[in-house]
Amino acid sequence: MSSPRVPDPALVIAAERAVTSPPAGQPGHGSEAALRNQPARIVEGRVQGGYTRMYELICPACGDHWELDYLEISPRLQRLRGPYGLAAALAAFHKHQGIPWPAPG
Repeated sequence: MSSPRVPDPALVIAAERAVTSPPAGQPGHGSEAALRNQPARIVEGRVQGGYTRMYELICPACGDHWELDYLEISPRLQRLRGPYGLAAALAAFHKHQGIPWPAPG
């Protein structure tokens, strides 16, 4: 009979440190998520043509990337990203993070 295999300690430590994001809309989701002014265009990871008056929600935990243009991401990420006016952007960001935000009155 063979003895049980002992896992590599480095793998055990790595597994303990692995953190998964809660689902969107749950507190703590996507701590890297942020709002930014919507660029007019992104070419090769650089903003060209300035910015619009709209805002985008970028969430790397959901698979979005800062350097990608709106047209380079999936329809699901396009819906998340926006664009939003400022008030709607703040509401979408807080909803995505699971942080209470007052409803417009």
